Amino acid sequence: MKMIFPQLRSVRTAFVLAFCAATLSAGTTIPDKYKIGGFAVGAQAYTFNRFTVFEAIEKTAAAGGKVIEFYPGQRLSPEQRNVQWDHNASEEVIKQVEEQLDKHGIKAVNYGVVGIPKDEAQARKIFEFAKRLDLYAVTTESVEAIDTIEKMVKEFDIRVGFHDHPKRARNPEYRMWDPNYVLSVVKDRDRRIGACADTGHWITSELDPVEALKILNGRIISSHLKDRNVVGAAGHHDVPFGAGIGQIKELLDELKRQGFEGNISIEYEYNWDNSVTDVAQCIGFFRGYDAGGKN
Repeated sequence: MKMIFPQLRSVRTAFVLAFCAATLSAGTTIPDKYKIGGFAVGAQAYTFNRFTVFEAIEKTAAAGGKVIEFYPGQRLSPEQRNVQWDHNASEEVIKQVEEQLDKHGIKAVNYGVVGIPKDEAQARKIFEFAKRLDLYAVTTESVEAIDTIEKMVKEFDIRVGFHDHPKRARNPEYRMWDPNYVLSVVKDRDRRIGACADTGHWITSELDPVEALKILNGRIISSHLKDRNVVGAAGHHDVPFGAGIGQIKELLDELKRQGFEGNISIEYEYNWDNSVTDVAQCIGFFRGYDAGGKN
């Protein structure tokens, strides 16, 4: 018996360590009460960039959203237009934002697109802010800081999604538009590092967004979901989900197939002053998607 108990303790210790490692790598999850049609859906606050943070929260709720993704630099409120909302916010300002989130039943889940410095002390400010708000992830394009990002991800247990803007004819060195490149950046890194799939920008770059998701299989952290009227850059603008060529149902099917658990931010870059109705139609698509899946 003296030989058995040490072995059992070793097995138990190994199990506990494995369990803790698995739990750590899982990261924060988004509660089901903030999901519609199986997805955590809301607005990227940039949709309402002509308004303040307080107004963006209110408009997200009015459109039927459950979550919000903040971006750095938005004015705080109609009464405090000189105060900018970002990761340098004071505790007093953070509490004001939290009060507005609670008031409207909205959960903050993401922050970006934000530049993450290589310098660990500066990068840590962003991750401390994300942890303080209990965010699911941070969105960036700072590939040059990947080593620092991975260290922060492990320290804070916060995910990071690399975002894509459209291909730039005048800057061929910009490669974030290419999902193959994003995959090359993240594939050998911590599993909490992946992509923020901006499907509208893929369409602008004349890529098939469903195929782009498949390339990044299992590494989608979040999405800026868009539907568009045309492929390419000429004459394009956002439209309510299902009204354009964005393959929204197929994109949701693919995300569901991949076991995606992140947030979907509706970043509606059109009809800037009066987009709540359009965003509400986008969110309504998720209710229809959910109902269709039950038929």
